[in-house]
Amino acid sequence: MSKKELKRAQGGDKKLKNNVKTESSPTKTPPSHDEVKNVNDKEKKKYNFLVRTLWTFVMISGFFATLAAGHFWCIVLILVCQITTFKECIAVTSASGRKRNLPLIKTLNWYFLFTTIYFLEGRSLFRFFQSYFFEYKLLATLAANHKFICYCLYVQGFVMFVCSLRKGFLKWQFASLCVTHMTLLLVVFQAHLIIKNVISGLFWFLVPCGLVIVNDISAYLCGITFGKTKLIEISPKKTLEGFLGAWFFTAAASLILTRLLSPYMYLTCPVKDIRTNFFTSVTCELNPVFIPQDYRLPPIIFEKFGISVITMKPIYLHALNLASFASIFAPFGGFFASGLKRTFQVKDFGHSIPGHGGITDRVDCQFLMGSFSNLYYETFISEHRITVETILSTILMNLSERQILELINTLNLIFFRKNLVSANNYDDLINIYKSAADAIAENQ
Repeated sequence: MSKKELKRAQGGDKKLKNNVKTESSPTKTPPSHDEVKNVNDKEKKKYNFLVRTLWTFVMISGFFATLAAGHFWCIVLILVCQITTFKECIAVTSASGRKRNLPLIKTLNWYFLFTTIYFLEGRSLFRFFQSYFFEYKLLATLAANHKFICYCLYVQGFVMFVCSLRKGFLKWQFASLCVTHMTLLLVVFQAHLIIKNVISGLFWFLVPCGLVIVNDISAYLCGITFGKTKLIEISPKKTLEGFLGAWFFTAAASLILTRLLSPYMYLTCPVKDIRTNFFTSVTCELNPVFIPQDYRLPPIIFEKFGISVITMKPIYLHALNLASFASIFAPFGGFFASGLKRTFQVKDFGHSIPGHGGITDRVDCQFLMGSFSNLYYETFISEHRITVETILSTILMNLSERQILELINTLNLIFFRKNLVSANNYDDLINIYKSAADAIAENQ
């Protein structure tokens, strides 16, 4: 065999060996695009779940810390939520208007917001600062002329809007004004009613909030467990089974929450001092719904059990009514928000809370629940009692210093005629208040 033939034979053997090695060794195919996408989606869902869970506990802790801090900070929390919700709703509905660069549109939105807040909250919060009325005349003037000032502010905003109108954009500008006022009605006005719930007692703020949260969680759990029937077209993930199951668990939660919260006067008493907190000693004359009462049972049904009367607090029955509203009607606040998001093709109202979206995504049902709770309280719970605090607030906000002195002299005269004040003491009082009247006249 020649050298050339020998080299060819050796080269053929090497190629054969290489082919054998290639065939015997397994081929490593790269992962497909779908596999990579599935892995990334799983990692992303896991990360979102952890972030969502972490911020859920942060929100719960912050909420309870706010409750312990007192009524004032609860009101601040509600104000922050309503302002942020207003901002998110306006931002979603007016996204197309950003390119128009129209004057005063954004400014007017905020102007109408704070004018409305001042009108709704000013009157109810002024009475907590009545002790400063004599020291700060401006505060007394603002309180006495509250409605007139608010009307003037609104008219000024109306004039500013008319002056900002531009040809070619009239339809969009008037639509923006309508959206602003609708948001003020659905968000700011209902948040005002929630603030009134806080003033009536933290119980009427905490229980409705808790019922909405329980209903939301139980509807989700019941839906993924045995939900099959679609409830509403706008929210395809909502099921009839989850809706009904949530009603049962929310009713049970209302009884538990009432049992846990009703013994504490800090929660059940109406607020007298806005600076009250959890560590402040709070006492009041309890509303009758928090006092156990006897209820006679129908003898036809319960005579076999030997039970004719049961003793319970009426608040349990009222809590069940609140639970029914939280289960049947309050979720439609969330459905309304879902429809609004679909209309403007956005997933969330914002990114204020990591893993949860915007504030609006978390409190959309709370506004409807809060307004109903206030209406229910005013209709069936409140005793509409005239107290020393309400009379004093009315006097300080509506009477001048001279008129207040006249009122005091009249009361002293009544006490004197009823022999509650002696003649000598009455004369001394007359001289004291006469000196005060002279001092007022000199200052004027």
